[in-house]
Amino acid sequence: MSRIGKQPVDLPKGVETRLEDGNLTIKGPKGSLDLRVNPEMKVTIEDGILRVERPSDAANHRALHGLTRSLIANMVQGVTTGFERKLEIVGVGYRAEKKGPGITLHLGYSHTIEYPAPEGIELDVPQQTEVLVRGSDKQLVGQVAAEIRGFRPPEPYKGKGVRYAGEQIRRKAGKTAGS
Repeated sequence: MSRIGKQPVDLPKGVETRLEDGNLTIKGPKGSLDLRVNPEMKVTIEDGILRVERPSDAANHRALHGLTRSLIANMVQGVTTGFERKLEIVGVGYRAEKKGPGITLHLGYSHTIEYPAPEGIELDVPQQTEVLVRGSDKQLVGQVAAEIRGFRPPEPYKGKGVRYAGEQIRRKAGKTAGS
């Protein structure tokens, strides 16, 4: 039995769930999310608790069991508290500005980078060297953060670039330190 899959998902107050034809819809204060549940997995909702069950102990059913439960738990957390990724910008002259719903990045190129916020994502710039990505969909928050980081990933010699908050960059010695 999957240890993650067999755990129930508690539905907090103010969260509505609906299961129709294999589509699970979860609505909460931060928005609404949909998930197409695999037809082999059985999802039951009773007394504010959601459970996922599998038909057999086959390897693919065990994998789907834990995955489905984790996706549902992330949806519940997303519509109640939401998700956030913090990015740090390191480098002389590197900065970000809030511009409408999106941001403008100055990352040492000859041009600025305009990044519009996708639907369901809120981009915030509390300081010139920080970008906050917020949203209710965990996958989308991570994808947007990865795209912003991809404009100028941190380089190993001076560590300049866009990095996740708390990310450790492995630094390399330059030419002079080699001898």
